[in-house]
Amino acid sequence: MPSLNELVRRHTTLTGADVEWLHLLVSEWQLLSDLSFADLVLWIPTWDGIRYVSVAQMRPNTGPTSYQDDMVGHLVPRGRRPLLDAAFDEGRIVREGDPEWREEVPVRVESIPVRREGRVLGVIARNTNLLTVRTPSRLELTYLQSASDLAQMIAAGTFPYAGEQVDMDAAPRVGDGLIRLDADGIVTYASPNALSAYHRLGLTTDLVGGHLGRTTAELAPPSRGAVHEALVKLASGWAPRQSEVEAQGGVVTLRAIPLKPKGVHTGSLVLARDVTELRRRERELMTKDATIREIHHRVKNNLQTVAALLRLQSRRMDSEAGRAALDEAVRRVGSIAIVHETLSQTLDEQVAFDEIADRVLAMVMELSQDGQVTTRRSGSFGILSAEVATPLAMVLTELLQNALEHAFGDKATGSVFVTALRGRAPVNGKGWSDSWTGGSKPEEYLLITVQDDGSGMPEGFDPQQGGNLGLQIVRTLATGELGGTFDMVAAPDGGTKVVLEIPVR
Repeated sequence: MPSLNELVRRHTTLTGADVEWLHLLVSEWQLLSDLSFADLVLWIPTWDGIRYVSVAQMRPNTGPTSYQDDMVGHLVPRGRRPLLDAAFDEGRIVREGDPEWREEVPVRVESIPVRREGRVLGVIARNTNLLTVRTPSRLELTYLQSASDLAQMIAAGTFPYAGEQVDMDAAPRVGDGLIRLDADGIVTYASPNALSAYHRLGLTTDLVGGHLGRTTAELAPPSRGAVHEALVKLASGWAPRQSEVEAQGGVVTLRAIPLKPKGVHTGSLVLARDVTELRRRERELMTKDATIREIHHRVKNNLQTVAALLRLQSRRMDSEAGRAALDEAVRRVGSIAIVHETLSQTLDEQVAFDEIADRVLAMVMELSQDGQVTTRRSGSFGILSAEVATPLAMVLTELLQNALEHAFGDKATGSVFVTALRGRAPVNGKGWSDSWTGGSKPEEYLLITVQDDGSGMPEGFDPQQGGNLGLQIVRTLATGELGGTFDMVAAPDGGTKVVLEIPVR
């Protein structure tokens, strides 16, 4: 289905500011659809003025739809729908005419001009399914009157409110709870859901007949004067605003919509949604996140303490072999501590591994023998889960340490290069790709190489079987815990090249 921007660009001459106004309207018109119990279709005249194109559509949550099919992208010539022509040409809401019959369903059609800065940009066709029409209740009458006021404001170009910043995903809807206020902020109607929301805040009486702003302020805990006044103003409906009220363990989101159908403030709509359980779950998650971060922080501290103890023990060792073994243990513990320190600073169990890799490089160089061996990293590891990051940090530590110890020997200078490439697995030997188009989506892999320009591997050395404890750890973690592959080959220009291929789930 084409987007609003695509249809406007292809068929009309509307400006960028006009399109932004239409987007603002479309973001708000679920409210009009639900209050009207009607489908809405936005029609814009084409650039040549002889047709209309439908650029957006909305179905109601409060009633049956009038359109079984999507209307977006349809073109109709002028003259086929006289109500559209009259609303666009005369700039007024048109309700004349008998109901239309669509698939044996009677539909009442109305047309609402969409005005911006004195110009009519298009027309909203409001289509009401009359099949289930019955004697309206007080709630339905309030809905319809509110919808009529909003329609008049759209036709006058005063709705939606351009300066209002509303999170539509979190904003309350009509069905969540609706309160109608008069011009003085007195409640003239409150839906059952709205009344239940206020009872959650501690209200023991009815809302109707009371001043909503003062009632809300009395329910809320004592606060500073400016906050108190803002709450009274919000609940009184004098400004388009959204906020939350918390009292008696309940949390209610309020959204005020001033109604000015003829340019004069005649009342307001206040939508109310009980979000108590939602906020409770969010706070539980925040508490759990904080607990997890604190655990990672304490694990990091404990590992650093262990590394410090091992370092102290190493300094008191007379045996060179024993001192070297303890130093290796310090590096292994340190690599795990780096991962936990990074995890303690994030909100989830995901880490940017580039930072960890750089810190591991610096740690290995700092704890290794003095010399002129340099390290360099290229490419990006990307975001990895903690289950991958921890063993991968140990693998990288062991490979770097192995290169420094065995690749250069007595040679004082050299280089170690670490590269990372994240992409899709090789397909039919065609190599790696960092993009994917069409077909079944292949699994993503991380290709890591650690290459040195040292003396190379001894003759007859089998990297899959031989080697010291460090290589055994690399093989075990790479093929077992990480589920990847490990290989060590002679580099083309001398030295050794280690290749790791790890699936990233």
